[in-house]
Amino acid sequence: MADYTFDPKYASEEQLAYARILDLGWKLGFVLMLVFFGLYVSGILPSHVSMADLTRYWVLPADQYLHAVNGPTGWHWLDLVHKGDYINFIGIAVLAGVTLVCYIRVLPLFLKKGDKVYSAIVIAEILILILAASGILGGGGH
Repeated sequence: MADYTFDPKYASEEQLAYARILDLGWKLGFVLMLVFFGLYVSGILPSHVSMADLTRYWVLPADQYLHAVNGPTGWHWLDLVHKGDYINFIGIAVLAGVTLVCYIRVLPLFLKKGDKVYSAIVIAEILILILAASGILGGGGH
C-alpha cells in the first residue's frame, strides 16, 4: 500500500483515511477478480453456465438470460459462489462495498472533531448504501 503522510495544505486527515481504505479495497477487489477469473477460465471450478452455452445466451436481455440459465437475482448469487462463473462476483462485491467501508472509517474522525454536518452526511451515506445493498427497495432485479 502507498505511504500517505498528513499534510494539511494538501489533504485532510479524513481524506487520507478514506484514500488508504480505497487504495487497499480496489487492490484487493482487483486481485480477487484476477484470481477467481483464472479459476473460472481454467475450469478448476465447475460453471453454472458452460462456456460453450454462454455464447448462446449472452445476446439475450438480462431478464431473459437469467430465466434461460436459471440464474439468481439479488444476493442469491451467493448460493452459487462455489461455481466458477459466480465466484467472480466476490471481487465485484468487494469493489462495490469499499465505499461503505471508507465511510465507516472516516465517521469516527468527523465525530471526534465534533463536525456535526459532515458526520450527518456520512451517517446518511452509510444508511443509504446499506439500504441500497439490502434489496429492500426492490430495484436491480431483486
